[in-house]
Amino acid sequence: MNIDLGLLGAHLREHEVNMAAAAELERVGYGTLWLDASPPADLVLAEELLDATIRLVVGTSVVNVWTADADTVAASYHRIEAKHPGRFLLGVGIGHREVHTEYASPYDTLVSYLDRLAHAGVPTDRTVVAALGPRMLRMAGSRTAGAIPGMVTPEHTRRARTLLGAGKLLLPGHFALIEPDAGRARAVARSAPPGTALGVANYANNLRRLGFTEDDLSGAGSDRLIDALVAHGDPPTVATRLLAHRAAGADHVGVYPLGDDPITTLFAVAEAVHAADRRIRPS
Repeated sequence: MNIDLGLLGAHLREHEVNMAAAAELERVGYGTLWLDASPPADLVLAEELLDATIRLVVGTSVVNVWTADADTVAASYHRIEAKHPGRFLLGVGIGHREVHTEYASPYDTLVSYLDRLAHAGVPTDRTVVAALGPRMLRMAGSRTAGAIPGMVTPEHTRRARTLLGAGKLLLPGHFALIEPDAGRARAVARSAPPGTALGVANYANNLRRLGFTEDDLSGAGSDRLIDALVAHGDPPTVATRLLAHRAAGADHVGVYPLGDDPITTLFAVAEAVHAADRRIRPS
């Protein structure tokens, strides 16, 4: 596919990002800005962020099949693509049964949604799926450009790459926190996702498949689980943890910043990751 996502992506919610922040993220080396938490089908913010930048790709992580009408999303895609060709990637997801009362038949519902997008002319190579389990990953590989899994570990990335096969995008997201004190870092993580999301069945089931136990999943998560899901420490340590996804087969690593100042965290992560990547892959 002819779209350059870069090494790093920044995952932010609508209230955490604006046009000035997007321009700064582009300047410090982020290739993609991912709009999290079910952005609305009109995708107006995505268009505004593209207007404010030059090369940055904007993606959705993800539009929710229960809240974003497929025909409206398709029309938004075509509007954005006409204005900013090659700079928008549509991430689609099924949401969670704990949130949506209508949640049923997730696999079939997502397939039907993708069918509607395709019928409306959205290219399959501009769509990715928030896939976690084997069946969803295989479907993402056969029906779209690839997968954008969240709340995962490098071990999940290794397994996902095998299921997707070569030539498909694998875009995992990982939590990051610049905090050298492990106890403080774990406390922050437990008061936000990932700690608050362990009761979500999709995430919990995936973590069980990765070998985490009921003890790990109880409460707001064991130290072992929190440390696996959150890259914390000084910037070089965080960078090493994030780049483990690349070694495991990822094409791109999305960063979910934790803490009170997500933009500052993203800046520090970008500097450390690009320095580490230069050491790994000298020019």
